Amino acid sequence: MQTKFKLYKVDMKYIRNLHHIDDRVLSVSPQTGKDTRVFVGIVIVCGTHKYCIPLSSPKDKHKRMRNSMDFSKIEVDGKLLGVLNFNLMIPIEEAQLQPIDLIVRRRDRSEIIRYKELCQKELEWCHRHSEVICNKANVLYKAYISDDTFSARDRCLDFHKMEAECKKFNTKAPEEAIRKEYENGSLYPQ
Repeated sequence: MQTKFKLYKVDMKYIRNLHHIDDRVLSVSPQTGKDTRVFVGIVIVCGTHKYCIPLSSPKDKHKRMRNSMDFSKIEVDGKLLGVLNFNLMIPIEEAQLQPIDLIVRRRDRSEIIRYKELCQKELEWCHRHSEVICNKANVLYKAYISDDTFSARDRCLDFHKMEAECKKFNTKAPEEAIRKEYENGSLYPQ
């Protein structure tokens, strides 16, 4: 079974909420100087929830690391392009996802073209390894949920807490939108 992945940016406000629960969620906060960082990932299904697996730029430490149950290197032609951090995957709903446009356009600046081309290569790698990615994410998720002695548990986000926050955020979001419309005068009570 091949999954057709897409790359997504995740809503900054949602990421901030999750970061308050666990500071290992990649920060996108201006207060920490990370406001230009974008939370990018691919979406898979684990259990009954959609999860976004963060795609990260390679660091020196990643070169020494081995692929494991909660980590995969994205390597093409012997070059490390990025990494997937399964242990830091977050529950997600469609409302928090914005697809990333990877089409190279003539008006794109050179750094944008390089970024899009890199993302295309990473996404191609993910497509070729989709079965492994889905299996790895689901095995990790099931082990975390069902086994309190799971060896990689301390490296993982608390999936239970993250799912509760996702539900809370998505229940509250429509209510906030209605309140804002009311405050702006575009929605009047009957």
